[in-house]
Amino acid sequence: MFNKSNPVIPPVASLERPEPLTTVLANDKEEFRDDCTPCRVTGAAAFAGLGIYSYYSGHAQLLAQKQAIAKSGSIFGLKSRQTGITGIAITLVGMGLWRLVN
Repeated sequence: MFNKSNPVIPPVASLERPEPLTTVLANDKEEFRDDCTPCRVTGAAAFAGLGIYSYYSGHAQLLAQKQAIAKSGSIFGLKSRQTGITGIAITLVGMGLWRLVN
């Protein structure tokens, strides 16, 4: 039934096995190795701008809601909310710097 002039048919198990992740990542790294400078600057500016905006708008909203937060009796008071907003803003600015460098 099998003609010897045809190439060998691989077993089904080898066809169902995905390509190793290290191989896929190495191929992607080779393909997308260089990123243009305008792309880096734009991405960095977007992250940094989002971080700065979230810092100022978040703290402004907290000051506007200061009385309501104090009355709510929540375990998350004003200081913990300020810390959270500042942490998010610092993270976003850091991501912008990382984008610029890497």
